[in-house]
Amino acid sequence: MVGQHPTSNPRPGPLQGIRVLDFTAMIAGPHCARLMADLGAEVIKIEGLEGDLIRARPPLRDGNSTYFGALNCGKKSIAIDLKTKAAKTIIHDLAKLSDVVVENFRPGVMARLAFDYATLAEHNPKLVYCSISGYGQSGPGATRAAYAPIVHAASGYDAANLSYQVQQDTPASTGIFVADILSGAYAFGAIQAALVHRGRTGQGQAVDVSLMDSMLNLMVFECQEAQFPSEQKRPVYVPMKTTDGHVIIAPISQKNFEEMADAMQRGDLKTDVRFSTGQARVAHWTELMTIIEQWTERRSGVEVEAIMDANSVPCSRFLTVADAMKDPQLAARDSLSRIKDGAGEFLVPNAPFQFTTPTAAGPTVPGLGVDGRAVLSELLGLSEEQINGLHDKGVLSFGQ
Repeated sequence: MVGQHPTSNPRPGPLQGIRVLDFTAMIAGPHCARLMADLGAEVIKIEGLEGDLIRARPPLRDGNSTYFGALNCGKKSIAIDLKTKAAKTIIHDLAKLSDVVVENFRPGVMARLAFDYATLAEHNPKLVYCSISGYGQSGPGATRAAYAPIVHAASGYDAANLSYQVQQDTPASTGIFVADILSGAYAFGAIQAALVHRGRTGQGQAVDVSLMDSMLNLMVFECQEAQFPSEQKRPVYVPMKTTDGHVIIAPISQKNFEEMADAMQRGDLKTDVRFSTGQARVAHWTELMTIIEQWTERRSGVEVEAIMDANSVPCSRFLTVADAMKDPQLAARDSLSRIKDGAGEFLVPNAPFQFTTPTAAGPTVPGLGVDGRAVLSELLGLSEEQINGLHDKGVLSFGQ
C-alpha cells in the first residue's frame, strides 16, 4: 500500500492517506504541492519564521494575500527556524512519517541543513523526494540563481515567441510565469510515477525537475526546427480585428478550412489554388489571414464567434481573465472553488483534471505556523510543555 497515515480532517481524493512535507516557496513548488492537496494528500508546509515571501504579495486584503492563498490552500503550516538543532530532530522525525518531500531551494541548501534526500532516506528509505530548481541538481549551471523570467530568456522561449511577432524587435515583458507552473505540474506528475514505483518495489527515490528542462519540453516544434531549419516560415495564428476588439480563428485541418469558407460565405476559397490544400495555404498563409480579417473587421467579436461556433470552426474572442472566469462552461464543470482566508472568501481554479472521486481546492488558507502545535502533538507526540519550550527558544512560531 502506498501510504495510509492517520490525519485529522482527511479530505477525499486519490491521494488521501499520502503525507507531504512541503519545503517550497514562491510558485513552482507550492503549485506542485497544492495539486497534491487538491487530490486529498495531507500537505504540511514547512516555512521559515518569516514565512513564504508570497504571503506579502498582492492582491492583499487585510494583510492576506490571495496570491499566496491560491498556491497554498488546503495545506497545513509549520513555522520553524530550520537552522536550529531542534528543527533537525523535528524534520527527521516528520520524514519518518511522510511519503513525499518537495523542495525548491537552490541546489545545496537542503544538504547544508541536513534535509537532503540522502539524509532523509536514511530515516525513511521509502521516501519520494522531489527537488525543483532552475537548472537541475547537477552540472556546471546548477547553482545559478533562477526565477521563471530568467529561464524564459535562457531557454530560448522569449526569442522564439519574438520570432512569431510582426513589427516587434524586442522580447515581450514577462508577467505570467510559465516556467513555474509548468515545472510544478511536471513535478506533480513525476511524484505520482515515483509513488507507483514505490508501491511496486517498496523503494523511494529522488526526483530532479528543472525549470529549464520544462521550458524545452514546452517548445516541441522549436527544438526540432533549431536542429533542422526550414526555408518556409511556420504559419502563425494572428489576432484579427473586429468592430469591438479582436478574435483568433484557427482553420487547421482541411475540414476546418472548408467549414470556415462556408461560414464566411466564401465558397470560392475552397477552389482557389492558393488555399485549396494544406500545403498551398502554408505557402500563402499571410494572404489567407488578410482575407479572413477583411471579413471579421466588419463584424463584432460576438457575431464572429457565434458564426464560427455554429460551423464548428475553432474561434474565440480575446477575453480578459475576469471575463473568462465567468464562462458558464467553467461553472458547469465546477472548475473554480470558493476558499477562505483571514480576510474572507475568494475564487481559485481547481486542478485541471477531474476524477470519479470528488476533488477540489481548499477549503482554507493556512495562517503562518497555525498548525504547528497540532502537527507536533498529534504526529510526533510532543507534550504541550515541550512545544511551548521550543516556542520560547525561538524555534517555532504559531502565527497570530
